[in-house]
Amino acid sequence: MDRERAGRVYSVLEDLYGDPGSPRTFLRFENPFQILILTILSARTTDRSVNAIRDRLFSRYPEPKDLANADPRDVEDIIHPLGFYREKAQNIIKTSRALIERFGGRVPDRMDDLLTLPGVGRKTANIVLDHAFGIHDGVAVDTHVARLSRRLGFSSGKDPARIERDLMALFPQSAWGNLNYLLIRHGRTTCTARKPSCTTCPLGSLCPSADNLSEGEPVRRKKPP
Repeated sequence: MDRERAGRVYSVLEDLYGDPGSPRTFLRFENPFQILILTILSARTTDRSVNAIRDRLFSRYPEPKDLANADPRDVEDIIHPLGFYREKAQNIIKTSRALIERFGGRVPDRMDDLLTLPGVGRKTANIVLDHAFGIHDGVAVDTHVARLSRRLGFSSGKDPARIERDLMALFPQSAWGNLNYLLIRHGRTTCTARKPSCTTCPLGSLCPSADNLSEGEPVRRKKPP
């Protein structure tokens, strides 16, 4: 897809979901530490599930020093509903220790630093940089973003790193942070994994998958005019 058509897709999505009064994040957080921990916990589960344990977790461990000294079994008990709770408990405890030992108890605002933290990849780092600091260093690629990127013709890649590079090449840096939010919203409401609503989708005339979309993933189709 060329940049001009990608820009038209972005404009349609912004008109649909760009209410300035709506928060552009799916996780409820109050500071950089909270969005970092919650995003680590959101791997392989839903934002709703993560938000459900948020208050209990941060009422007990409000700061990095508290979580750094936590008993893993107590943390596991709180985050058990999220799945992979042992691994996630270890990651958020080790990350909190790293914040204390290497960053003075503060969440770093550099991609390279964030990527040294346990449980943090580029997706998590991009979300933290965007939501906590307003820094757009890349595009956070989750399952929704990956699926829509392929269906809309933004990328033919399956690897998140390849998809991110393709998105960064298509869109201006000023759009990188918002792109994740817009694609997730559209992926949840219209372009779902199993039953995309192509007949009512406002992107129908711009989407190369609209005429021949199989359940789950697109079959290769004609190029839109």
